[in-house]
Amino acid sequence: PRVSAIMEGLERYSAEVHDRSPKTMTYDQIRLEKNAIRPDTLILPEYAEPEWPIPWWQGYDILRNEEVWVPAHAVFHPVPRIMGKLFRTSTNGIASGNTYEEAVFHSLCELIERDAWSLVEASQNAGPAITDVTHPVARELLDKFKEAGVDVILRDITSDLGIPTVAAVSDDLQLRDPTLLCIGMGSHLCSEIAILRALTEVAQSRATQIHGAREDTKTTHFLSKVGYDRAKRLNKKWFTTEAEIAYKDMPSYHTDDFLDDIHIVLDRLKAAGLDRVIVHDLTRPEIGVPVVRVIVPGLEHYAMDPERIGERCRRARRNYIPGTKPVDS
Repeated sequence: PRVSAIMEGLERYSAEVHDRSPKTMTYDQIRLEKNAIRPDTLILPEYAEPEWPIPWWQGYDILRNEEVWVPAHAVFHPVPRIMGKLFRTSTNGIASGNTYEEAVFHSLCELIERDAWSLVEASQNAGPAITDVTHPVARELLDKFKEAGVDVILRDITSDLGIPTVAAVSDDLQLRDPTLLCIGMGSHLCSEIAILRALTEVAQSRATQIHGAREDTKTTHFLSKVGYDRAKRLNKKWFTTEAEIAYKDMPSYHTDDFLDDIHIVLDRLKAAGLDRVIVHDLTRPEIGVPVVRVIVPGLEHYAMDPERIGERCRRARRNYIPGTKPVDS
């Protein structure tokens, strides 16, 4: 946990604008002299005014093998108010690693996880419950939860991208505390790692809640007010277990190289019609730990920012069934 906290701190520090000087121009101005993406491909909220001058920063599209300029609001976090407001900045897609490739892979996994979660929230369908988990470490964690009187449901929320994505939902059956209805998510090419990430995140979420270190006091206050039974009803999509999938039937990829992992993810994104993957190297020279921001225009942010809803979420509302096989390559 200590190493994880240090790395997160480095990511936050590296993602600030600091001494970097973005170009401030309108899209119509910058596209005359640079290769730039249209701001609306980033899924803008209604209040956005993309025709106004905004700050831009250069990245590299690893799908198209070309340099491309992107609105700085999608790159840095936070962006000073003086630079205008295109949408709320976030840390989604910012990751560090021991190597540049590892950081890129972790960023892609986070983007895919948040996209899958957004599709669940848009469709109100949380996918099948995962049964018969045989992985020894995951099994041990599930047994520990059970011994503590905590019911944990694992859900396969894998999207049409076919990258294993798992949600772990916890319910403290002894305390029946609405604020302890916690959730953890994990996405990885290897299904057991996705499960382990979701389980460790839900454990961390419970610990944070129990020790009163949560920042989200509004949600905590709301849950305390509505009570346990109503809170479960409001979140029933996470707790119903009619549909099931066996752990062994989940898609899973096994490689031993981050570059191979990245290529698999890029193939899955292309198959789903997502044709840009833009990488920004945010590594600070004074630290030297690789930090990147990856942007995949078209992937959803709705679960973190309900003001931004794109075509994938709209389509999900019509016909989305998570946990199914990926789209054909």
